[in-house]
Amino acid sequence: MLAELSIRNFAIIDEITVPFEEGLTVLTGETGAGKSIIIDAIGLLIGGRGSSEFVRHGTDRAEIEGLFHIQPNHPSVRKCQELGIELSDEMVVLKRDMTGSGKSICRVNGKLVTLAILREIGQSLIDIHGQHEHQFLLQSDKHLSMLDQFNSKALSRSLAEYKHLYERYTNTKKQLYHLTENEQEVAHRIDLIQYQLNEISKANLQPKEDEQLQEEKQRLNNFERLFQSANDSYQSLYGEQKGIDYLGLAMSHLEDVAELDPARILLKEAVANAFYMVEDAAHQLRDYIDTLEFDPNRIDEIEERLHEITALKRKYGHTVEEILEYSSKIEEELHTFTNKDSRIQSLKDDLKEVGHDLYVEAKNMTRLRMDTAKKLEKAIHSELQDLYMEKTTFKVSFSESVGKFDADPEIDGKPIHFTKQGIDEVQFLISTNPGEPLKPLVKIASGGELSRIILAMKAIFSNQQQLSSIIFDEVDTGVSGRVAQAIAEKIQKLSAGSQVLCITHLPQVAAMADRHLYIEKQLKNDRTFTNVKPLSYEEKVKEIGRMISGVEITELTKQHAKEMIQFADEVKVSS
Repeated sequence: MLAELSIRNFAIIDEITVPFEEGLTVLTGETGAGKSIIIDAIGLLIGGRGSSEFVRHGTDRAEIEGLFHIQPNHPSVRKCQELGIELSDEMVVLKRDMTGSGKSICRVNGKLVTLAILREIGQSLIDIHGQHEHQFLLQSDKHLSMLDQFNSKALSRSLAEYKHLYERYTNTKKQLYHLTENEQEVAHRIDLIQYQLNEISKANLQPKEDEQLQEEKQRLNNFERLFQSANDSYQSLYGEQKGIDYLGLAMSHLEDVAELDPARILLKEAVANAFYMVEDAAHQLRDYIDTLEFDPNRIDEIEERLHEITALKRKYGHTVEEILEYSSKIEEELHTFTNKDSRIQSLKDDLKEVGHDLYVEAKNMTRLRMDTAKKLEKAIHSELQDLYMEKTTFKVSFSESVGKFDADPEIDGKPIHFTKQGIDEVQFLISTNPGEPLKPLVKIASGGELSRIILAMKAIFSNQQQLSSIIFDEVDTGVSGRVAQAIAEKIQKLSAGSQVLCITHLPQVAAMADRHLYIEKQLKNDRTFTNVKPLSYEEKVKEIGRMISGVEITELTKQHAKEMIQFADEVKVSS
């Protein structure tokens, strides 16, 4: 849920911080006070389109920040983990700054992100529905996934099996397409592969050869210093009256000590061991010095070889090992091309076999989805009846994808186009009056009807979408009377399972609020400011009275408002 919202220098808002709670929070106020501006700010926070016009006049930038509490299994958690964004105490902080030039700076938990990532995470946390916006539920390309979410337990196993087969199918199709593409392109590819193989083979690379050459180059470039240091070290150990002689002398004296004091035998042995170890090291050092030889021609040979390897690295890999791996890969590709005809036939057979299995699994999903669609239709009808739209018809329309690629197999004499989700195309259709044809949701003309349909669908899908918060921006426009009361009860019921923020002009909705915020506009020093004020019970009564009667608030109006609040409390208890 949205726990806190901070807005600074945004439109007519100077600086406000608004804490939010679970349940239903209602925002009311006079027209022009800034109610929708707050929703606009939240919309920008979750990736909406920005504009320099949002920056308050006389300031450099607008700042919007929101703190969200989330569940461990929320989709935003997985996305943050993928991006390396640290999460603490199951909280996500979104922040967006906008400059006067219209540029945006976006952060998630303090980490800079792109606007696209902010939008992806933000829209998984909040769904904003305004009267004239095309929302998630109205987008027909989302209807299939929504249908699957409605009955995810029944569909998950079938969908997982389908996706496994689909991956095999698409990989096989890509290989087949690669082999059957333009013959001239294949010929060019073969020529290129042969050239590259010849170039790599001619170089006769050895694993880690470049590293060994660099080490040898370093030795040769520092030969004089290397020889002098090694020789001085040897002379220090094995020259006259040097390290070895003194250790030998110490060892001889300790033999006398050990004879006179047997307890010191371990000390004698320690020095003896040191003598033999140093003597062995000195012999190794002498042999090493004997191998040292400076050859200026060898430096030229190494430079030339490293230059050759570097040229190959620019083309085929960052290391010698990567170059050799690339060589093996294109050699296998060349083998495939040279045996193309048999390989093509083999892939066609594989594609036909896996395509048949995929089609069987896809049809199984279609049957499950059609059963699910009947349950969804029934659930939508039930919700719409509560909203006095009992004569409305809701239908889930199915159609089968058609073939779009030459490599798609034919099943029952027609090409089948498989997608990641199956072979179904799904769209939600509706008819609000008997005798009228079914139409897509986006073509519903009446604002009041659209509000109720969206509310009914949100009541069903909000849990499946795992939304942290739902915001309604004056979705109750165009309704009154018993329909207004039905909408109020539906919004309240929806808030029981998640956080709902609602800008409303309906007193029935305001009466249902668990928390009522009043948005007011103030004038100070010839500047306009927006202020957010939580209302007490008496202030809530007065505000609902204003919503009922307009400007003049009478005792009778207040009494009516109290009765509405009391009735709302009874509804909440009974639900």
